[in-house]
Amino acid sequence: MTAFSLARFWAMLGKEWLEMRRDRGTVMLTMLLPIIQLFLFGYAINTNPHHLPTGLIAADPSRYERGIIQALTNTDYFNVRRYANEATMDEALRRGVIMFALKIPPDFARAVDRGESPDVLMEVDATDPTAVGAATAALEAIVPGAITRDLPVRLRFPPPPAFRITIHDRYNPGQVTALNIVPGLIGTILTFSTLVFMAMAITRERETGTMETLLAMPVTPIEVMLGKIVPYIGLGYAQATLILLVAYFIFDVPIAGSLPLLVLCLGVFIACNLALGFTFSSLARTQMQAQQLAQFVLLPSLLLSGFLFPFAGMPRWARIIGEGLPLTHIVRICRGVLLKGNGLRDVTPDLWPMALFALLVGVVAVRTYRTTLD
Repeated sequence: MTAFSLARFWAMLGKEWLEMRRDRGTVMLTMLLPIIQLFLFGYAINTNPHHLPTGLIAADPSRYERGIIQALTNTDYFNVRRYANEATMDEALRRGVIMFALKIPPDFARAVDRGESPDVLMEVDATDPTAVGAATAALEAIVPGAITRDLPVRLRFPPPPAFRITIHDRYNPGQVTALNIVPGLIGTILTFSTLVFMAMAITRERETGTMETLLAMPVTPIEVMLGKIVPYIGLGYAQATLILLVAYFIFDVPIAGSLPLLVLCLGVFIACNLALGFTFSSLARTQMQAQQLAQFVLLPSLLLSGFLFPFAGMPRWARIIGEGLPLTHIVRICRGVLLKGNGLRDVTPDLWPMALFALLVGVVAVRTYRTTLD
């Protein structure tokens, strides 16, 4: 066996250093990724969200109603907004505009003055138990002192509480974690498969030497893109079908809404990822660069989409970035269609941003496709 040679080692080290200097793009991406992770985990992630949107319907406006609102606000968990009627507030809860719906019944003030301890209904969107867990626990704490100072003197310290809050968990009554995670996994798994695979499609052609043959063929960039994308659309739908079957039969995830509507939305989402992956594949010179570019989307998508961490708990800048990611919208759509029975009208606010994303990125993909090897 040949003995170790320090000269050969230094020669090999110099060769790799030169290779690294030539591939500055890969080095830059490698340095940026940990910085992005630090900022996302340090500033954007919050497992105990505050200022959650809360709807209010008060059939009996009174000083007690103002006391309850003030008590909710003081907990720092609730951001209360009034609704004109119950139907509008229920629609907002179903579409995810609000996470809590507080309903104060008629003759509430009169019942309190009589010492009858009336019930106040708080409906909770329990599709994300992590987001509402701490806020729900805080509800019981506000009951003893919420309206004590407004009570008649004879009722300031009664044996029963002045009122009771009845919590009704909607869409996931048992707050089962699987009902929150599994619908979100549909979009997450499709992101990993379609985006990463497509990101390496063109670069693989270059590295294997078949790109010359492809460029010599009489095909346009749009034909190349569609030819690359369509097979992966079929793969994405096959994966989605498998996930839905497992979710329904193994994890007991309900399918409350329209399955064809969900299939349509998944198709738009798959198109977003494939168009983005094709763009990365055209820009990158190696498969490693393509994978690193994909990581710049995968990591923020996982952390800022509301799949792993409550979306409402993120700072405003993080939510703005999250709204621009297709995974954010498909997670909402999957949870809404499967758990809430949302229809086309309900999913449209999340469907059109994905369609616009797919269109814009598709145009960029065609324009960035290089018809030469240089």
